[in-house]
Amino acid sequence: MISRELATALKGAGLVWHPASGDRFQLDLPDEVESEVDAEVFTVSEMTIESHPTPSGTILGFNGTTEWALDSVTLADAVWLPREDQLRELLRSTFRSLTRLDDAFEVEVEIAGSPMRFEHPEVAEAYGRALLELIGRSR
Repeated sequence: MISRELATALKGAGLVWHPASGDRFQLDLPDEVESEVDAEVFTVSEMTIESHPTPSGTILGFNGTTEWALDSVTLADAVWLPREDQLRELLRSTFRSLTRLDDAFEVEVEIAGSPMRFEHPEVAEAYGRALLELIGRSR
């Protein structure tokens, strides 16, 4: 799973999330809300947390968790934690390779004809860093 810091950077760079079953996220609520809630990882599921499109934007409805029953948050109050496969898919045709190094993973992408490599001990984090670079260069 990618770090919250990288997920927040991707969101800030403009990564758009269309919630689907199995997606993981954390809440990003105002300071007056308890901070331990921000650290909890939630999973979109058809029974417990559902995505509901509304005219004003998507909301995430908490249906089956006792402490959150009948509550909801806007998508703006959530930070998506994309999985490794989702990050790789978002790289689309820029993705070239994933290499296992001695103590890290290296993701190679090609952006505007230039090969670029991103290394990290966690493979999802390496993919996420490559995606952040891609989004930054496409703005």
